[in-house]
Amino acid sequence: MGEAGAPGSKNAALPILAATVLGGRSVIHNCPDISDVRCTVEILTALGCDVSYDGHTVTVDARGISSHVLPKEHMEKMRSSIIFAGGLLSRFGQFTAHYPGGCKLGERPINLHLSAFKQLGATVEESEQKEGGIIVAKAEKLAGDKIYLNIPSVGATQNIMLAATLAQGTTVVQNAAKEPEVTDLQNFLVAAGAKISGAGSSIIVIEGVRELRDTEYTVMPDRIVAGTYLAAAAITGGAIRLKNIVHHDMRPIVEKFIDMGSFVTLEEGAICLTAPQRLHGLGYLTTQPHPGFPTDMQPQFMAMLACAHDNTTIEETLFTSRDKHVPELIKMGAKIINRYSKFFHVNGVPQLNGATVKAMDLRGGAALVLAGLAAHGETIVQEARYIQRGYQAIDSDLQALGADIKYFDPQAKICD
Repeated sequence: MGEAGAPGSKNAALPILAATVLGGRSVIHNCPDISDVRCTVEILTALGCDVSYDGHTVTVDARGISSHVLPKEHMEKMRSSIIFAGGLLSRFGQFTAHYPGGCKLGERPINLHLSAFKQLGATVEESEQKEGGIIVAKAEKLAGDKIYLNIPSVGATQNIMLAATLAQGTTVVQNAAKEPEVTDLQNFLVAAGAKISGAGSSIIVIEGVRELRDTEYTVMPDRIVAGTYLAAAAITGGAIRLKNIVHHDMRPIVEKFIDMGSFVTLEEGAICLTAPQRLHGLGYLTTQPHPGFPTDMQPQFMAMLACAHDNTTIEETLFTSRDKHVPELIKMGAKIINRYSKFFHVNGVPQLNGATVKAMDLRGGAALVLAGLAAHGETIVQEARYIQRGYQAIDSDLQALGADIKYFDPQAKICD
């Protein structure tokens, strides 16, 4: 049985780092060494913060922050850069931003963010041209309000929390996202002196404070990287002991591994998984906001289901274009039929075959690596720069688990 540890969470570290613009000096531990974190550090530096990045610790001194303008080149790289907007609006009473980029997963509008800023008292002007366009928001003083989200958007929930932290009065977010990463942001802000409660439920209450204090905080483990490493063992009929785990956060993922025939035991801070020689299909799998099955694990499970017994229909409910891994898996011999851009009928085959495939986004790239582990022959995954956005050492971690995998091109290729 191989052993691995989950690193710090990408989806928790990025909003926490963005939140440092609200305070003085913040020391953030357990930040994953990934390109998205490095990009976030560059944004903080461009805004005028004094930043040091040592190992997995990022120290941010925001006392000298001097700019409310988010750099275009960084926003085009990373969609989550929009999370800076709430903190800058709260700190400066204004922000200027370009429309964010990142993985092309279909329509992911930021209208919920902007609408919430307006409810808190900001004026928001958008250029008519979305691609490369500019957003300018201003507020003399933000004031708390009741905000209902039409969908429980993680990013919008977090941006409201940041904007409301230094606002006057109380803000109530209804139909808030329940993801563990939202709770981690709340915990960081509370440690810094914010008055926030309710994260993890559908109602979050933020009572504005005048300022935040210096703080030190450790980011939660990455449940998606953990799920990916469990999938690496499962797709190859192997076994793994995964350390640095929060069991409650992993439950929606682990339940599916059990349904697919894996034997799972829980230890303190760890999960042990032993997979059958060939996994079972799930019949039906749908992505949902937490505590449902996470969309960020859909591509990895599709790779497993492509070589499982029986058939499975996957319904992707959150992103309209989270399907770019499908034709690449088909190149490897998978039998997948896409219907109406959201239903995927996966007919399990006994064996996938190695091929040269291309990563189009972060999680889809990870799915192709998993498929390569189980495939007969050599698989080359091109454009692995996408994978590096969320996995700090997927090649060496999988090597330690027994995989024959090599990162051989600094311009972005992973070889199995």
